[in-house]
Amino acid sequence: MARATMYFPDDFTWGTATAAYQVEGESAANDWQRWEQEPGRILNGDTAGKASGWWTDAEQDLDAAAAMGMTAHRMGLAWDRLEPEPGAFDEAAFGRYRQILTYMHTRGIEPMVTLHHFVNPLWLVAMGDFNNEAVVEQFRQFTAKVVAELGDLIPKWITINEPLVYITLRYLDGVFPAPQKSGFSAGMEALRNLLRCHAAAYHEIKQHYPDAQVGVAKQYRPMRPNNRIPGAKWWSKRLSWLFNDAWMDAMTDGQLRWPVGSGVIDGLAGSYDFVGINYYTYSLVHFPPWPGRLVNDNYPDNGLIGDGNYGELYPAGLFEAIKWALRYEKPIYITENGVPDDDDDIRPILILTHLREIWRAVSFNFPIMGYYHWSLVDNFEWERGWTQRFGLIALDPETQKRAMRTSAALYAEVCKTNSISSDMARKYAPSLLATMFPG
Repeated sequence: MARATMYFPDDFTWGTATAAYQVEGESAANDWQRWEQEPGRILNGDTAGKASGWWTDAEQDLDAAAAMGMTAHRMGLAWDRLEPEPGAFDEAAFGRYRQILTYMHTRGIEPMVTLHHFVNPLWLVAMGDFNNEAVVEQFRQFTAKVVAELGDLIPKWITINEPLVYITLRYLDGVFPAPQKSGFSAGMEALRNLLRCHAAAYHEIKQHYPDAQVGVAKQYRPMRPNNRIPGAKWWSKRLSWLFNDAWMDAMTDGQLRWPVGSGVIDGLAGSYDFVGINYYTYSLVHFPPWPGRLVNDNYPDNGLIGDGNYGELYPAGLFEAIKWALRYEKPIYITENGVPDDDDDIRPILILTHLREIWRAVSFNFPIMGYYHWSLVDNFEWERGWTQRFGLIALDPETQKRAMRTSAALYAEVCKTNSISSDMARKYAPSLLATMFPG
């Protein structure tokens, strides 16, 4: 078989991603910390505890990232740490984040910072959080303080992570911390206020740092009907529009559309500088819809499935996501992509096959600027606790001991050579040779 190498552009960004609550540990006054104390909320009764120990020693994993040749990392800020009471900011917490961000720069790692990643301060929950329009001004003020204290260190920003995932899991499925109101109508109300929060944060950042790049991390998920009943294809398309398109279309022209709402949100139109794509898998859509369940978690037996039936590896869906993002005529970053795989037997396959799809897009001159693998280190995986391991670096949450997985070695080769190759496939995922590098 011939040897082949697929190169990426010289300025392509290679990184990883984490979220504050999932890696920092030692957290207190937020809705997730309270939620995980309630029996039955988290698989196996797990708690975040020390998480991945980042609040005291993020630097050890950042050292590992630099050694692997990464040039970027996406990290989150904990709103509850920085503003434990409304209007009362913790200067020591800002100081710790400044330490971490400065350290990233010294290691040649460009920060991309997320302002909201699924977690709310308890005081915000008490006031109704995203079902209370007052949240917009609260989020603007929080953003303003972050910009004032840390903005000089942050060239790229994510305002909101996966807004439709957040709405689905919190308001419809009930597996995220419960809001004061739940159900579809409350979820759409929250979505409107999330859009307003994004617009407020975007303009706050750009006012002070006009060259900063600001966007959202939007999960894209192909929707496939699970049968051929008349109407199933139409229903899948409607769910796809709501999950994939509604947010981005609103950010593009400022216009709300049914069922999200109606009218125009001031300052929303054009309020993004890039499209951030989080991509993992596809969904099978029930038709007729099952009460309380819109999609199917059962994937084909012949596919590669992430731990805990997380989802089937479907690399073509990433190319689909990239083509979808082209309509917005902005640079594109893959802000998350990964698989829960404690044994690390399918993660190398995910990395190579999904990067192949990105390389295909680059070969068509699509504006793909970078890739952030989820995740750098094993983390507390929300309601799934410690049962799903996404890290290139394996972690024992009790001892905090780390071990580099085989996929970390693969990703290091990718980052350092700016390429994927038949030699990598032969070394890390030989079953891919025939499909990735035929001939």
